[in-house]
Amino acid sequence: MAVNSYPDEKSTKPTHTEVDNSNPSSISASITDDEIDSGAKEHKNANYGSTEQHIFSDSGNLGYWTGVYEAAKYEGRHRFDALLQWDSTEEKRLVRKLDLRIMLWVWIVFSSLDLNRRNINRALSDNLLGDLGMNTNDFNNGQTIYFFTFLAAELPGGLLSKKIGPDIMTPFAVITWGTISACQCLIKNRTGYYITRAVLGFSQGGFIPEMILYLSYFYKSNELPVRISFFYTAIPLTQIIGSLLAGGFLAMRGIAGLAGWRWLFLIEGLMSIVVGLITFIVMPASITETSNILRGKASFLNGKNGWFTPREEGILVNRILRDDPTKGDMNNRQHVDLKGLWKALKDVDLWPIYTLGVLAFLPYQPTASYLSLTLKNLGYSVFEANVLAIPGFILFFINVLVVVWVSEKFNERMLISAWSNIWMFPFFVGLVTIPVSASPWVRYALLTGVNGIPYTHAILVGMISRNANSVATRAVSTALYNMSYQFGSIAAANIYRDNDKPYYYTGNKVLLGLCSANIAIFVLAKLYYVKRNQAKERSWNKLSDSEKSTYMETTTDTGSRRLNVRFVH
Repeated sequence: MAVNSYPDEKSTKPTHTEVDNSNPSSISASITDDEIDSGAKEHKNANYGSTEQHIFSDSGNLGYWTGVYEAAKYEGRHRFDALLQWDSTEEKRLVRKLDLRIMLWVWIVFSSLDLNRRNINRALSDNLLGDLGMNTNDFNNGQTIYFFTFLAAELPGGLLSKKIGPDIMTPFAVITWGTISACQCLIKNRTGYYITRAVLGFSQGGFIPEMILYLSYFYKSNELPVRISFFYTAIPLTQIIGSLLAGGFLAMRGIAGLAGWRWLFLIEGLMSIVVGLITFIVMPASITETSNILRGKASFLNGKNGWFTPREEGILVNRILRDDPTKGDMNNRQHVDLKGLWKALKDVDLWPIYTLGVLAFLPYQPTASYLSLTLKNLGYSVFEANVLAIPGFILFFINVLVVVWVSEKFNERMLISAWSNIWMFPFFVGLVTIPVSASPWVRYALLTGVNGIPYTHAILVGMISRNANSVATRAVSTALYNMSYQFGSIAAANIYRDNDKPYYYTGNKVLLGLCSANIAIFVLAKLYYVKRNQAKERSWNKLSDSEKSTYMETTTDTGSRRLNVRFVH
C-alpha cells in the first residue's frame, strides 16, 4: 500500500513497529474484546493522538481492509494510511473544528425540524381547535396521521439519503417541510388539518436516522453519544425559543384578520426555508469533500482542499477507521441493496433496542404534547401557558447532558437509560392521586417534572450505531429504531382523550403502568446482552489461534454476527 505524504505540513515521522504476524487476528480480536468486556478501548479512545499499534498494524488486517475500501470506493480511501502518526493537540483541534462546522449546523437543522413539528402544541393554546371546529380527539387523529406518515418515510427517506447523500437530501427536506409548515396558515377545517399533518410528517421522516449516520462519518464511537446528546438538546432549547416566539406570534391575533396561530405557522415555516437554503451551502458530503465556493475551494497554492489540508483529512479519516474499520465498507453515495436491507431487518440482536424505542419514551409524550393546552385549561392565559412550559424544557436540557455524561463516565448504557422512567414514575404517581381541588401550581409542578425527563434517547441511538458494526446495518437500523419510536408516538397521541380532560386521570394511570413496565424491560434488555456476549465469548475461546486467524480471514459473518464482536450495553 502506498503511504501518503504531506509535504505542506510539519509531521511526525512515523515509526514502524514489528507486529506478531503469525496471528493476524490477534490485534483485531484483542481490541474488540477490550472494547466490549472491559471498556479498555473506550478508555484509550478517550485520549487523543495516534498510537503505533492499532488494528491496521497487522499486515493481514491491513490487506483485508484495504481491499474492502477499494471495492467500496470509500470516499476517504486516498487518505487511508496505516503509518500516519499525529499528536493529541492536532486531533483535539480538528475535533473542535468538526464540532463548530458539522455538529453545530446539524443541531440548527434539527432545531428547524423540531420547531415545526411541535409548534402545533403551542398553537392549541390560541383556540386552534375552536377556530377549526375540532375537539381533542380530532387533534389526536391529526397527530396519529402525522406519526404514521413520519414513520412511513423513515426507512425510504434514510435509504434515499444514503444513495444521493445527506448534503443534497437534507436541505431539500428542510425547504420542503418549511413550505408545508407555512402553508398550515391557510387551513380552514379538520380536513385541511389532516392533510397538512400527513404531508408534513412525510417530509420530515428519515431526517433523524440520516443525521445519526451522517455524524458517524465524522466522529469516533466514544465521541458519538456525546454529540447525539447535544443533537437532542435541540428539543428543549427549541421549545424554549418556540415558547418565547409563540408568546409574540400568538399575540398577533387580529392583524390582517388572521388568528395568532396562523402567524405562528407562517413565520416559523419561512424561517425553516431560510435554514434549508443555507444548508445547501454549508453542509459538506464528507471529510474529504468540503470544497465549494463558500467553504473554501481546493487550492494547490495553500495545500487546502476546502476546510482541511491533506494532512488534516488524513488524520480525520484514519482516526475514524482505526476506531471502527467498518465505517469505510461503503461509500457515501452507495445505496443499501435488498440483501443488505434483509440482513439488517433480521438482526434480532438489535430488537431489544427497537422494543425500547417503542415503549421507553411513550409516557413522556402525551404530557409534552398537551402541556400548553392543559395549562390553559387550568386557568392560565395563552402567554402564561407558553412561558410556564420553559422551566420543564430547561430541566430537560440539563438532564439530557448529565445522563449521557454519566453513561459514558461509568461505561453503562441500559441501566442508565432506565433512569428516564424511574425519574417519571413519582411524578405520575402524583398526577393520578392529586385531588381535583388541588392548587393548579401543584399540578403544574408535577407536569414540569415529567417534562424535565432525563431523555436517554441519545444513549439508545448510540447503542444502535455501535452495535450495528457496518455502514449498511447502521443505515437501516437507525431508521428502524426511529420507526419504532414513531410507533410509540402513535400510541402516545391517543392516550389523552376528550372525555378525560382536563386532568386526564385515566390517561395518566396508563402512563404510570407503562413507566413500571419499562423499568423492567430495561433490566431484561441488559441481561439479554450480557448473556449474548457470554455465549459469543465461549464460542470464540473454543477456537485455537490458527482457527481464529482463519475465521477472521474467511468468515462471511458481518456486523454483530462476527464471533469476535461484542455488544455494548
